[in-house]
Formats: sequence, C-alpha cells, structure tokens
Amino acid sequence: MTKGITRERIVTTALELLDDRGMDDLTVRALASRLDVRPAALYWHVRNKQELLDEMATEVMRRVAGAFAAVPLGDGWRDDLSAYARVLRAEYLPHRDGARIFSGTRITDPDVVRTKEPLFERWAAAGWKPADADDAVDLVTAFVVGFVIEEQARRQAAITDPARYSVGQRDAWLGDGVPLVKQAGHLQDDGEQRFERHLGIVLAGIAARSDA
Repeated sequence: MTKGITRERIVTTALELLDDRGMDDLTVRALASRLDVRPAALYWHVRNKQELLDEMATEVMRRVAGAFAAVPLGDGWRDDLSAYARVLRAEYLPHRDGARIFSGTRITDPDVVRTKEPLFERWAAAGWKPADADDAVDLVTAFVVGFVIEEQARRQAAITDPARYSVGQRDAWLGDGVPLVKQAGHLQDDGEQRFERHLGIVLAGIAARSDA
C-alpha cells in the first residue's frame, strides 16, 4: 500500500478533479496522476471507477446528512422533504457534474442510510407506512438529481455558447402560431424559482397519494 494514500484522500482529490475536469474526464488514471502515484496504488482502496463514484457519492451524502441535521424541524413531512431537497441541491451544485456522480451509485456508509430513521419515525407517528416514506424520499431525490443534472448541463453549455438559450432566437425559430409556447418560454426563471415551483408540484403529488 502506498504510504499516505487513504480512501479519504482519494475521495477528496477525486471531487477536486471532478470540479476541474468534469465527469467524462474523471478516470482512475487521471486521479492517480493528480495524486502522483501509479494507478495500481489506488486499487487497494477502489477497484474501479464505479467504486470510486460510490465513495464520492457517499461523501457528498455525508455532507447532506450533516447539513440536513442542522436544519430546524418543520411542521411535518412537507417541511422535512422541502428542507431535504434544498440541502441536496445545495450540496450538488458546487461540484461540476455533482448530480451525475450520484446516479447509479451505492452508498457505502451505513451511517448515511441510518440517518433516515428519525424521519421515518416522525412520519410513522403521523400514520405513514415505511414503504411510503421511502418512496417519498426516493422520489424527491430523483427529482433533485434530474433537476441539477439539467441545471448544470445548461450552465456548462452556456459558457461556451452564450446565445445557446436565447429566447429571441427561439421565438424566431418557432415562427408564428404558437403564442402560448412562446409565452411559457419567456418565463426565464431557471434556478431557485423554477426549482421551488417544480418541488411544489412533486410534493403536491406525494400529498395526493398520502391523502388517498
């Protein structure tokens, strides 16, 4: 085992590499070069890129759990899920392709998964079944992951092509006869406003199911 190379250092450096170069250029070889070791030295800790992504996603979720634990309790499940969604997005956004590393990964730290227990206890006291609680968390997580992937992809694309999402060019491209489509496209509320609106729709769906 190479002296000084720990799993924690590997994950921290991998997140830095992700921020610098993005998901597509995050490789074990590139990470080994950043750490100034041979790729074989990393295989003591992570066997392949998927295992590396698992560890990276787990570290991000540790931060999510810590940040969420610091949020004051609200009045019920809606406040809990809203706070969770906002914390999750806030932890993904600082990392380039932060949400992409989460997709398809497996959390490797049981303590991260165990942090759901107090929520499930709280919701069970309000009449929720464990399966419904898990579905709600999974649904909100999937929404945030998808929202942030699109959000970050659009930001990266706009860096190289500032006119890519021009509303005026889109209107000209669409032509006449679609005033409502054009009106919707003029909302221009990417970011917080759109996130909160879409989150509200997701929560309304969960509420409708729980009421049923």
